[in-house]
Amino acid sequence: MWERTLQDLIRGLRANKKDESKFIAKAVEEIRHEIKSDEMELKAAAVLKLTYLDMLGYDMSWASFHVVEVMSSTKVHLKTVGYLAAAQSFDQDTDVLMLTTNLLKKDLTSNPADVAVTLNGLSHIVTPELSRDLSTELIGMLNHSRPHIRKRAILTLYKLLVKNPDAIRHARPRLVEKLGDTDPSVVAATVNVLCELSRRNPTDYLDLAPQLFHLMTTSSNNWMLIKIIKLFGSLSPYEPRLVKKLQPPITELISTTTAISLLYECVHTCIIGGMLQGSSGNSLAKLCISKLAAFIEDPDQNLKYIALMAMTKIVPTHAYLVAEYQDTILASVNDQDISIRMRALDLVSTMVDRDNLPSIVQQLLSHLVPEASASALPSAAESLAQHTTHTAPATYIPPSRSPAYRLTLCQRILNICGRNTYENVTNFEWYISVLVDLAHIANVDVGAEIRDQLVDVVGRVRGARQYAVKLMSSLICDDTLLRNAHEEGSCAEVLWAAAWICGEYCEELADPQKLLPYILQPEVSSLDPDTIAVYIQASVKIFGCWAAELAQRWDDDDLSHVKSVVESIMERASELVHSPHVEVQERAANAKQLFTFIKADLNSYQPHSRPTIPIPGPSSSLDDLAMISEPHFPKSLYLIQPLFSLYELNPVAPSAQERVPVPEGLDLDAWIVPPPPDPVPEPETNAGEKKVKKSKKGKGKEVNGSKIKPKKKKLIEVESGEILAPSQEYIESPEEIEAREKRKAERLMQQRDDPYYIIDDRPSNKTIDVDSIPVIRLEGLPSPGQEPPKNEFPSLRAASQAFSAQQFVVDRDGEMPEGSPVPAKLASTPVSRQQTPTVLGSPAQTSTLSSFPAYDVSEEERTNTPEPIKVTRTKKAGKKKRTKVSAQ
Repeated sequence: MWERTLQDLIRGLRANKKDESKFIAKAVEEIRHEIKSDEMELKAAAVLKLTYLDMLGYDMSWASFHVVEVMSSTKVHLKTVGYLAAAQSFDQDTDVLMLTTNLLKKDLTSNPADVAVTLNGLSHIVTPELSRDLSTELIGMLNHSRPHIRKRAILTLYKLLVKNPDAIRHARPRLVEKLGDTDPSVVAATVNVLCELSRRNPTDYLDLAPQLFHLMTTSSNNWMLIKIIKLFGSLSPYEPRLVKKLQPPITELISTTTAISLLYECVHTCIIGGMLQGSSGNSLAKLCISKLAAFIEDPDQNLKYIALMAMTKIVPTHAYLVAEYQDTILASVNDQDISIRMRALDLVSTMVDRDNLPSIVQQLLSHLVPEASASALPSAAESLAQHTTHTAPATYIPPSRSPAYRLTLCQRILNICGRNTYENVTNFEWYISVLVDLAHIANVDVGAEIRDQLVDVVGRVRGARQYAVKLMSSLICDDTLLRNAHEEGSCAEVLWAAAWICGEYCEELADPQKLLPYILQPEVSSLDPDTIAVYIQASVKIFGCWAAELAQRWDDDDLSHVKSVVESIMERASELVHSPHVEVQERAANAKQLFTFIKADLNSYQPHSRPTIPIPGPSSSLDDLAMISEPHFPKSLYLIQPLFSLYELNPVAPSAQERVPVPEGLDLDAWIVPPPPDPVPEPETNAGEKKVKKSKKGKGKEVNGSKIKPKKKKLIEVESGEILAPSQEYIESPEEIEAREKRKAERLMQQRDDPYYIIDDRPSNKTIDVDSIPVIRLEGLPSPGQEPPKNEFPSLRAASQAFSAQQFVVDRDGEMPEGSPVPAKLASTPVSRQQTPTVLGSPAQTSTLSSFPAYDVSEEERTNTPEPIKVTRTKKAGKKKRTKVSAQ
């Protein structure tokens, strides 16, 4: 009579919070004593307390058998405790579940109260074995006289069918009958079970469409309608006729229902069921998008989230309808909830086209611009109030300041602009300025991606090179990126692209010599080694271009200026020669050697009076050049420029590798180094010849007392001491080949029967038919449109610039190997400011840069390529026994 009840246990736990473990250990000891009692009331009370402790994380698996004992009680309130404890603590591996089969069968045939408790507990503890043994009884209970029992039996049957799918064919006819049950709760439970079962194999439930359609048009139960519409959403892709049948009732539901959950389910079913296709689906799509737009404007964050998710699925088919709500969608990008921001970014990425790309990029960039209020310091009154009240200030950080979100936003901007080789970009001068702005305001590590796109855009779009060189030169002259190169998120990799573009297309520079001091400044050493190497190469190219231009208008007064520039480059190269990085060291050494030669030539140059003959230009003929015996400028000014302007660097087509023609005489299927021939076995000796003991090291055999040589290939020693191989190999006769194959077969049979011998069962190498392998070629993409967008973003650095209205041509196909068939799309060559070749490897058709004869460099005559040496693989001779040589 002094045992503790569950209420006493809870009070004790609250009173002993400081020493809770000690109190629980004592309580468990009391429960162990109580649970062994023969009194069922006391046993049930102990099991109830154990169930509560199990919810707190304490194990009660040791009392599983006692739980089964309480489940077998004849009193309903005690039986309920037993089934509750079983549902809480039993799992699929509980051993005592095998003892409950007969108990469950008995309880399922008991009074309605016991049946209800049993069905509730069975749904939690069912196993494949219990499902197999109890499926017949449970299917029979679908015809129980009480509706609440039928409803519980239907829901429990679903758990049994999940564990035992073979019972579906027996249970399905009864489930179909329950769709016409007189009780609405039974019908709703049946629809719920059929909806869950149809997810596994929807085609098995297509024949239920008429009954489900009748329920959808006659029922007013919103929860059942949601399940029916979900079921139709999974059936519609397999039965196209359902789409036309379902459009009118679903349109009516969308227009009239006030239940938000039902409204969203109707919209989602229209999307996944293909009901928005065709002329009849356009009006329904417009209605769905208007409802989703209202969800986005709703203050409920959950509705915003699901609406953005649904719109993302509609965009591929009805992008023009979604574009009507562009401002509403872009407003969600600025939402405080990061999950809504990410879904809005997904939607914005899919709705981009040629018309709205500039405005969308503008608004996305505005989220990266730091807000003025974000860096503002608190006022004196606010600081005083914080110190007097001892309350911590609000630590809310807006998503725009989160590095992860900023990184995602920058990557989305790059992805939507570079999609399908910039198919949505119409003004590439605008896009280059966007990339530069992004490098300044990103504050995350996207410099490598921006660098790659800058180089790719300038290489593909010739019309944008002049603007790009101008912008990149200003980027090099601005020391903002250079000064912050060591900071994280500085995007200093953009300087790599700036130096490469200015060096590769240096002829577009207005004043090349003014850029050299910025490239050669000592602060460049803070950049990464790859960027420093590109800076060195760019300085050489820019000097070569400037020197060639200077030679055309040479004045002896320019000699001192050229010497000073050469001296500065050599001084900088001498410092970088000692760099620990190999690439920087090699480029600096090459530059130093080139400018050493140029310096020597400048020092040896003697100014003299200018000739009376006018200075020939690049278009001068050879006769005019011959009239000038000696140029009036240093020859070394033209040393570097031809090294980089002879061939053009173009983008490579994706299919260029497979279009490379195979050289004549090259057989790709032939062996480069043929495998060694199979060893030829020694022929059998004649029966009349008598074998004697074989020598230890020699290869010959003695027959009839004399040593003979085998018939296989042997080495011959001539008088000069050289070892030669015989010119002809031994050819086996058909009888010898047959005998060898027979011996080989017998040996393989013996090895196969030997359990200690490992047999190599690998298949022999077979010749692969290369022509039968399918080759997939990437087709070209459509060219961009004609109308360039206007830049309307006032807060960015390059937004105020006026971009040219010219038509940009993008080289999307790339360069193909010489001699390969050119697709029709490559027939029209883009217009370039610079006359450059279109095929890699062909000489550039450029004007003559030098106004004097080329250098005569004496080259040693190359000898003809010698004939390949034939190497004969000879078998090493065995070691011979040393014999003493007698003195003559």
